[in-house]
Amino acid sequence: MKKLQSIARFLKIARVIGRYRLDELLPSSMQPIQLKLILAPFKLGRAPQLNRAERLRLALEELGPIFVKFGQLLSTRPDLIPPDLIIELNKLQDRVTPFDGEIFCALVEKALGHPLTDIFDEFDRQPLASASIAQVHTATLKNGDKVVVKAVRPNIEKTIVKDVGLMRLLAHILERYAPHGKRLKPIAVVEEYQQTIFDELDLMRETANASQLKRNFEQSPLLYVPNVYWPYCRRNVMVMERIYGAQVTDIATFNKEGIDLKVLAERGVEIFFTQVFRDNFFHADMHPGNVFVDISDAQSPSYIALDMAIMGSLDREDQYYLARNLLAMFRRDYRQVAELHVLSGWVPKSTSVGAFEAAIRAVCEPIFEKPLKEISFGEALITLFQTAQRFEMPVQPQLVLLQKTLLNIEGLGRQLYPDLDLWETAHPYLEKWLKERFAPKSLWKELKRQAPEWLEKFPEVPHLILETTQNMNQLAQIAPQLQNAASTTAHKNTQSQRQYFTKALVVLGVSTGVYFGWEQLHQLPAAAIACLAGSVVLWQLFK
Repeated sequence: MKKLQSIARFLKIARVIGRYRLDELLPSSMQPIQLKLILAPFKLGRAPQLNRAERLRLALEELGPIFVKFGQLLSTRPDLIPPDLIIELNKLQDRVTPFDGEIFCALVEKALGHPLTDIFDEFDRQPLASASIAQVHTATLKNGDKVVVKAVRPNIEKTIVKDVGLMRLLAHILERYAPHGKRLKPIAVVEEYQQTIFDELDLMRETANASQLKRNFEQSPLLYVPNVYWPYCRRNVMVMERIYGAQVTDIATFNKEGIDLKVLAERGVEIFFTQVFRDNFFHADMHPGNVFVDISDAQSPSYIALDMAIMGSLDREDQYYLARNLLAMFRRDYRQVAELHVLSGWVPKSTSVGAFEAAIRAVCEPIFEKPLKEISFGEALITLFQTAQRFEMPVQPQLVLLQKTLLNIEGLGRQLYPDLDLWETAHPYLEKWLKERFAPKSLWKELKRQAPEWLEKFPEVPHLILETTQNMNQLAQIAPQLQNAASTTAHKNTQSQRQYFTKALVVLGVSTGVYFGWEQLHQLPAAAIACLAGSVVLWQLFK
């Protein structure tokens, strides 16, 4: 049944593409013969009397939220997409065709369990904004607070299930038949995307994300996150403080108010890197409809973040290797880039570092011959990963959101300030972050964070030392036999051999101590104590 639904959805996609003549966006020479054959039956009717930008926008809207989000991403890349398409795709940010206001009100009343008049003094039945997943209306609470009410579109989940089912079917085909299908892990990527899109349907999750992000920037003048009203938040409805500002792409207003666009663009970059590296909690849906600017202070503009449904994070190891990769890449230290990819496990351990280094150099050198301000930071990172894929690098799902967000941030930054040198802004921050990560203050903070768990395990340490000592004694009992075997094999028992053998036993004892310490307590201090105990015993045996 699910496969039949996926096939039906595929045919609908083909019908929409054919009806809106979207294939004409590509030159005929670039269209595979299979595509022409599939679309031919759907192009028999009359083409809509619309320009190509309008046809693309309407087609994406008709195809649903997954395709709308793709259009949102394209709208942030004026360096890749023609201006006429950018203007029309910008309408996808918050001007998707709304659903009926009365249906919205009934949905909110059902979710909150009360008539709107019991909670709100005023409630505007005309939407303020309408996006692919949800719709927003303005209201005033009984205490006078101006708020916005957000609700998930009715029945949207069914559409998403069908789209994800189709994507999964295509992923299975790709993984089975494509030359590099298994390495690309398309099924895992679809599963990751499915989790992300369904998380976006849960507004309680978004509410929690907003609270966390607000806490992270509580004392910062760079970013403001609106307050949420927890008593009025449900899985499909949330109520949030109404904000007033200019949309991040409203360049005309910024110029009229005398906003320093260079400062604004650089602050956007700083916010992104702060979220990724300091907080490890970054907004991963930074299209223009979700970013506004407080223009009350022209010389010190600040950002306002909306729609925290999709947030990303990285493992500590990925954070570290990503920062070092970026620094090494822009220093043109291709050897270190290659070594870091191997150390991080992003490419197989068997990869030839020399060959990988040469491949990276061949790709990156033409890029870095340009002035820094002309280099696309996001494209350079993607090119690096594409080069790594030639060396059997598996797709890293945890980096997909980061790549997408970096492209969004850079696209917005260049719209605000075309001469933005993203590297000049990012480089000092990355250098500072790496130094602070291993500074005594940071290590002390980590020690305090781990201390409660270590203290909880500490009563087990005496038993651990006793058990390790017993193991060392057992090892000592067989040591003479091992020594005799070594003497027989070598036909002599010189002092140097005895020292070598003793060192080998010490290494074995320390390794055993590490093993028992790590296996029993899973903590570095316990393993260190076990090592020390084992070393002391062996020292006494062989001194």
